[in-house]
Amino acid sequence: MDFKISRKAEEYRVRLLAFMDEHVYPNEHTYHEQLEAGHRWACPPVMKELQAKARDAELWNLFLPESDYGAGLTNIEYAPLCEIMGRSPIGPEVFNCSAPDTGNMEVLVRYGSEEQKERWLKPLLACEIRSAFAMTEPEVASSDATNIQSRIERDGDEYVLNGHKWWTSGAGDTRCEILIFMGKTDPQAEKYRQQSMILVPRDTPGVTLVRPLTVFGYDHAPHGHFEITFENVRVPAENMILGDGRGFEIAQGRLGPGRIHHCMRLIGVAERSLEAMCARAKSRTAFGKTLSEQGMVIDAIARSRMEIDQARLLTLNAAHMMDTVGNKEARAEIAMIKVVAPQMAQAVIDRAIQVHGAGGVADDFGLAHAWAKTRSLRLADGPDEVHKTAVAKLELKKQSPRWIYSE
Repeated sequence: MDFKISRKAEEYRVRLLAFMDEHVYPNEHTYHEQLEAGHRWACPPVMKELQAKARDAELWNLFLPESDYGAGLTNIEYAPLCEIMGRSPIGPEVFNCSAPDTGNMEVLVRYGSEEQKERWLKPLLACEIRSAFAMTEPEVASSDATNIQSRIERDGDEYVLNGHKWWTSGAGDTRCEILIFMGKTDPQAEKYRQQSMILVPRDTPGVTLVRPLTVFGYDHAPHGHFEITFENVRVPAENMILGDGRGFEIAQGRLGPGRIHHCMRLIGVAERSLEAMCARAKSRTAFGKTLSEQGMVIDAIARSRMEIDQARLLTLNAAHMMDTVGNKEARAEIAMIKVVAPQMAQAVIDRAIQVHGAGGVADDFGLAHAWAKTRSLRLADGPDEVHKTAVAKLELKKQSPRWIYSE
């Protein structure tokens, strides 16, 4: 299959690479210094400076295929660009292409009313505000979304929300002004028509940020992941997205692109980790020769290169399927990459840590943070086991082979 990049995407790629080299990589340290010195949940000043430069360079909102709001790139055109952004922990946000905002903007583009787009989509596209997605609950296994118990009940011209959420990414950011909340509107309806999604301004009375949640000790500020309670939260009826009982439909439209974006970024993380591994291996000497001459390190480098390229090809295939036959028909390919890419990146980062020795598990090289974040993505947007089950079920539905091996 030909995954040749288009001229348009190649032009973006060249410009993006130059921007990353000139502005993003050199400012990673500054970003973290400012974050530590200032308000932990506020955007460091350097990020605003970088975003202004990205807008001026017309490297802004590059996602959103088939939409007038973005750059008009297909999934397969966006893939190499998303990979480049993913190489830096601050990269996606610089170009307004970071989760959960990308997924939430896609929801509003696809399913939002004109009023909802005007009120929330426009400021999100301009990065004047940020957003969060409140789906997962601590009391139930939320990988099966039919378990979700939060309630959305109609009361005149309003809906009343009650629920307990956690891992609501982005909610702690001082710029976060809107949450997309998933809950049950009709527990008696057909299984996949019970849930709905509704827009909830974060400052609505009854919305309480209980605590930030850490991932292996990292709080991922100012983005963060929060536990939140919703107690008799009242929002206008016009905040309902698409209509009562349409939550699963929206979730499927949101999660497909979100999952492939995670995978694209992870390939970038893995590439940078492999580069760090090679640089370390060539610069360190042990037992009379460089690490790059040691058989086990050579094996780690070779395995990493092969696994990254395999994951990239699988991701490009999923992007091609999404572009040509749609997200629903590409669900097996999306499920496969959601398992393969995080596991690949985790393995590559782990090898890089090993080559860096004790320094690899410290924060000096960024590998420990990258490993922690990557490990969490084997759970985000559905755990590995859910995606494997989906792939297996689709495989079992296929027509029986015309012949099989026999004794």
